[in-house]
Amino acid sequence: QVQLVESGGGLVQAGGSLRLSCAASGRTFSSDAMGWFRQAPGKEREFGAAISGGGGITDYTDSVKGRFTISRDNAKNTVYLQMNSLKPEDTAVYYCAADTSRRPYDIRRYVDQREYDYWGQGTQVTVSS
Repeated sequence: QVQLVESGGGLVQAGGSLRLSCAASGRTFSSDAMGWFRQAPGKEREFGAAISGGGGITDYTDSVKGRFTISRDNAKNTVYLQMNSLKPEDTAVYYCAADTSRRPYDIRRYVDQREYDYWGQGTQVTVSS
């Protein structure tokens, strides 16, 4: 059974940092593009960052560029999201997702949550002002 499990969320003051982890099990994800999405209260889920299977390509939404870093350790079947300089507007439930189709990496697809076929349960990040 394929599972994605996020961890690392919590409460942090503005300007602080958190590192989210997404541990995958049930298959080897080393060839799969992975993404992080977030959903703030009362808003739709939105794209945050994506990474190619090998980790050589990363993309970010404009609002997190320069502050967030997506990375992966394929030996551990884990994807990370390092979040620095956090702002209150970063408050959301953060989800990781996997695209197991093994199509060539294309950010035009990966900003769309419909391109992912496995999702984690989410982890809450709250940034206080």
